[in-house]
Amino acid sequence: MANIREIQSRINSVKDTMKITNAMYMISSSKLTQARKKLADTEPYFYALQGEISRILRHMPELHHSYFNQREEIPAEERKIGSIVITADKGLAGAYNHNIVKLEEEILAKPGQHKLFIVGELGRHYFAKRDVEIDTNFKYTVQRPTMHRARDISGVILEQFRNRELDEVYVVYTRMENSVQAEAEVMKLLPLERSDFGEMKMPLNMYREEIELNPSPMAVMNSIVPSYINGMIYGCLVEAYASEHNARMMAMKSATDSAQELIKELSILYNRARQAAITQEITEVCSGARAQQKKS
Repeated sequence: MANIREIQSRINSVKDTMKITNAMYMISSSKLTQARKKLADTEPYFYALQGEISRILRHMPELHHSYFNQREEIPAEERKIGSIVITADKGLAGAYNHNIVKLEEEILAKPGQHKLFIVGELGRHYFAKRDVEIDTNFKYTVQRPTMHRARDISGVILEQFRNRELDEVYVVYTRMENSVQAEAEVMKLLPLERSDFGEMKMPLNMYREEIELNPSPMAVMNSIVPSYINGMIYGCLVEAYASEHNARMMAMKSATDSAQELIKELSILYNRARQAAITQEITEVCSGARAQQKKS
């Protein structure tokens, strides 16, 4: 059995670690609340954009736009596939990063010419060791997601899609279901699918509002769609940021609970060792007293 001083040293060490994990839990909790508020404040605007695109497509089903072009003439082996992979900048978040990497590995296993746009240091370090093209100029952190950063990312993606440097674009991120559950998922960003805009089937006798698109329907779509893509990327960044801190909160709570259990076990060992030491001292005192009595 370890001596009292060693056990006391281990208890103090675990208590110091527990202070760190508890502090990290509180910090992640605060950042999570801020991230969710940001998303709630901006969501109505981008939902309105989605509604306007749906409205335009409903009134003009014959409209063909480049952002909706599926480029089906390109065979699967020659399709240029881009992936925006959103990981964390650091660990201590359970399986958060592992789940994202696993999903992207599944995409890379499919036929096509793959190119990665990685947000987050951990993902960048991991995929740098793989034989896959990575946009080296695409260096963004996941901390404090902003609309400006989302606009920069969407600008790069949209330019390469228009120039046919990319035929498909996916976002691999973590979506927060609720306070205790988050799911890593793959979302197709480009080309857009008409089915995603919820085409409404209306009765023939129902009034349909008239719309006027100036200067032209194509010009309106050219203005709305980039803003919509920007909003989708911003939403993914904020969702991933919130999910990361939610995962870190759960990991730190688990670590704090484990530290408390370990302190309990060490306290029992400490009390036993202390009791054994006291018993030993009493035994030695009694033995010494008896020895003195025999001499006298």
